[in-house]
Amino acid sequence: MIVEQYYEDYEIDSGRLTFGRTITETDFIVHAGHTGDFFPHHMDKEWCATQDIGQRIAHGTLVFSVGIGMTASTINPHAMSYGYDRLRFIRPVHIGDTIRTRTRISEKRDHPKRSDVGFVHEAIEIINQHDQVVLACDHLYLVGKAGSPDRP
Repeated sequence: MIVEQYYEDYEIDSGRLTFGRTITETDFIVHAGHTGDFFPHHMDKEWCATQDIGQRIAHGTLVFSVGIGMTASTINPHAMSYGYDRLRFIRPVHIGDTIRTRTRISEKRDHPKRSDVGFVHEAIEIINQHDQVVLACDHLYLVGKAGSPDRP
């Protein structure tokens, strides 16, 4: 879906909550293959059973990728991702856990060198089936201002 929003249209504290997605063993295997991260914490069920955590832990980058991917339901032609700040893995995610992503516009600020765009900060919380935050970060957008040529 295309949603046209200019910098001026973003409202502080507005947000959304995605549908859930259950993390599977296949997710672990595919992500390990893509990244090359085959650490036993993610891949070795028997070894993990001997550790305090007791079971395999999802790659933090897997949780991040899936959680952010779930927010990609709309396209705004006036905005583009500028990156992510303060990424934290708060709690482990295991096979069978269901995650959702909660977003909230936390800040807006003018670009220091360009009058045609501004920065919009979106606070991201990925939560599990118990509504516990498992990952948190800030997503920064570069957003065109109304009346300016679109050059985010």
